[in-house]
Amino acid sequence: MSKGPGLFTDIGKKAKDLLTKDYSSDQKLTVSSYSSAGVALTSTAVKKGGLSTGDVAALYKYKNTIVDVKVDTASIVGYFVFLGYNSVCSSVNHPIYLLSLFSQISTTLTFTDILPSTKTIASFKLPDYNSGKLEVQYFHDHATLTTAIALNQSPVIDVSATVGTPSIAFGAEAGYDTTSGGFTKYTAGISVTRPDSSASIILGDKGDSIKASYLHHLDLLKKSAAVAEITRRFSTNENTFTVGGSFAVDHLTQVKARLNNHGKLGALLQHEIIPKSVLTISGEIDTKALDKYPRFGLAIALKP
Repeated sequence: MSKGPGLFTDIGKKAKDLLTKDYSSDQKLTVSSYSSAGVALTSTAVKKGGLSTGDVAALYKYKNTIVDVKVDTASIVGYFVFLGYNSVCSSVNHPIYLLSLFSQISTTLTFTDILPSTKTIASFKLPDYNSGKLEVQYFHDHATLTTAIALNQSPVIDVSATVGTPSIAFGAEAGYDTTSGGFTKYTAGISVTRPDSSASIILGDKGDSIKASYLHHLDLLKKSAAVAEITRRFSTNENTFTVGGSFAVDHLTQVKARLNNHGKLGALLQHEIIPKSVLTISGEIDTKALDKYPRFGLAIALKP
């Protein structure tokens, strides 16, 4: 692949990840393992409120192909199957249906360099046969292009493009609904990246919002950083200003915090308990409503 400007989704991603990634109010356990055939297996159990769900995922890499399959118990799909009629009397026939429940199976196939400098991603979910999606990404030294189309009778087409260099990039994306003949979204953005900082401006929500963010690394290893983000929604004249940061206590422990002008204060602690296995404790409190209970999350990721 080329060393170009990156995808449109990369604009503002570093600042967004620092402010949102790994923050959670759920209890989550993830266990990963590898088979002798090279298949990566991941089992996840999540408790959110009073609901417990889980999934099992398998990922296999072969040359330029990646196969990712996940069975998700959180997405139970039900179908009524017609079995026939039950005659109660000579003049009335009652239909008989059987309710069948299925766990959702998600499959993603990724092919690299089928054509030079391209990545092709095909995904679908069973038993929903209308969930198929095909995405093609093209990478160039000064541009990237992504096209995605839903594989159904009324497809939505998403297109995004970015031009520039790894240091400065301009991009835009749009979504078009072939059924209604209208745009589902259109967004534009610009990003500037330096060795110790990055900044971005994104005009989104069909021109109804604008978001600007700035991230600055505080050390050469980029383990500690500070970030600021401001979002304005024109239709409601609402402004949201968020500041946050991350700090490496040592090579095994990371702490993060964030605060916005609405009084939401969040904090997170990550510690590598054993090599590649991480414990994450996070919490959030509304400083303008201290009578409300704070939210806490716990996540454990175990890897061999």
